[in-house]
Amino acid sequence: MKELKNLFMAFFRIGLFTFGGGYAMLPLIERETVDKYKWINKNELLDIFSMSQCTPGVIAVNAATFIGNRIKGVPGAMVATLGVITPSIVVITFIATLISNISDLPIVEHAFAGIRVAVAALILSTCIKLFKATIKMPEQIGIAIAAFVMVTFFGASSVIVVIVTGIFGFFFINLDKLKKANLNKSKGRAEAEKEEIYNE
Repeated sequence: MKELKNLFMAFFRIGLFTFGGGYAMLPLIERETVDKYKWINKNELLDIFSMSQCTPGVIAVNAATFIGNRIKGVPGAMVATLGVITPSIVVITFIATLISNISDLPIVEHAFAGIRVAVAALILSTCIKLFKATIKMPEQIGIAIAAFVMVTFFGASSVIVVIVTGIFGFFFINLDKLKKANLNKSKGRAEAEKEEIYNE
């Protein structure tokens, strides 16, 4: 029960203190789930972000559902999802009644301009962290650049890009494992030959 309460409060804080949409929530999700509660590690979080991107819906809500399910099954998924969407429902309902009257005020326009810059910085910070945690082979740099070009300059669907890069990633990782296995076999044969020569 305590874990479910912590799940709800963690994602409630994420939903309450995040402005700018789902991607802006990612740094807070990392801080709460990886750094603070240590429910999952960074690699697991990267996998969850990837799955959340591929499934319908808002990435932050999908991530909350996946993380909650990983920790406490279906009850955890429901509690985490409810926690992350509750602040948005309350705040948006409140703001919707006021926004038509205050949206044209200079102070409000300046506030939103500042918030947009902060959101961009949060997303950039997340991108840098994900890049550092993910890129471990030269081939992955090529995949990352190709994905960026496809989405940014050709408007490719993010779902298609994730699927295609996943296939390439699977191919390169298995190719790397095959190379290492062959190298180990070659070393083993060389050592066996040396031992035979020594015994003779």
